Amino acid sequence: MRSDVTYPELLSLVPRKPEWRVNWQAIWPLFPEFAALDSCPQDPVHHAEGDAGTHTRMVVEALVAHHDWRALRQPAREMLFWAACFHDIGKPATTRHEDDGRITSKGHSRLGANMTRAILREIGVPFDWREDICGIVEKHQLPFWLIERPLPERLAVQTSLVCRPDLLCLHAEADALGRICADQQAVLENVALARLTFLEAGCPCYAYPFENDESRLAFLESDARAADYTAFEDFRCDVTVMSGLPGAGKDTWIAGNCPALPVVSLDAVREALSVKPTDNQGTVIQAAYEAAREHLRAERDFVWNATNVTAQTRGKILRLLRDYGARIHIVYIEVPPKQLRKQNAARPDAVPDAVLDKLERKLEPPRLLECHEITYVLGDN
Repeated sequence: MRSDVTYPELLSLVPRKPEWRVNWQAIWPLFPEFAALDSCPQDPVHHAEGDAGTHTRMVVEALVAHHDWRALRQPAREMLFWAACFHDIGKPATTRHEDDGRITSKGHSRLGANMTRAILREIGVPFDWREDICGIVEKHQLPFWLIERPLPERLAVQTSLVCRPDLLCLHAEADALGRICADQQAVLENVALARLTFLEAGCPCYAYPFENDESRLAFLESDARAADYTAFEDFRCDVTVMSGLPGAGKDTWIAGNCPALPVVSLDAVREALSVKPTDNQGTVIQAAYEAAREHLRAERDFVWNATNVTAQTRGKILRLLRDYGARIHIVYIEVPPKQLRKQNAARPDAVPDAVLDKLERKLEPPRLLECHEITYVLGDN
């Protein structure tokens, strides 16, 4: 546990005027994930400065020296500082020496976001602050190559639903300045073009303002839809999709907020079929999906109750609901780690700690990329 690190301590370590000094002696020992960066090699073509730790410190120093960062409001300045500190922590686990002699770290951005989320969740930082940091970490490479992708403005709009584009590009500029490479100027030019792309896409600083919720999902599902397209909202039923770690309180929320609705629960199906959580879940999933289809065919509102802790696991049921014309409302429930363990242990079907640990490391709270509406139910830290 990281009980010796606190949210106020993290905020106190963000450089402030007039010195704007980064206290590396206090920051670097906070997390072993930082120390691991010091022995993580990088491809010298893109990172002649050396290891990932050196690069990270150079990026943070470049950010702190940047006029635009210093001009930010304090909450944004604090968030972006820690995003820069965490942005490459996924590299040690993903770094590979390829057969051609190059060094790669494919997938480090997404893994780094998950690692950052786990660290900050354990500390107990505010949910929004944590997820803002994770959004920057997950997308931190995008401004480098956005302009080179097909349909860059569409990708810009999608990205605006994950993190603030202006802060993402400011971080990317610091990321480019915090390295030694022959193509640094070209990288900086790509970042400048990314800023322009976000501006032209209508989302330079915040999420794109879609006309309604269905317009957003219709745009995300089809390249033929323009962002300013106004979709007609005519849903056949409303489905509430629960999301949260085992023991977070999903059943309690359902009982208190929609007791009259039918519930398709994977736990209930598992119990009815006498299938253990460690057994093959194929029959459980099949039965649950058939129950969902029955409600959808009848155009009946219902609740889908499962952990659904990653975008990938949510994706299958969400696609089914979209196929049947349902309005999708995800309810995400999160409580602090200690409370989660206590509540899980009190359940008659408690999930083993090892399984819970694995789910916590994979946790991805839902985003508006996935559904019409999200309700975040957050326990106090």
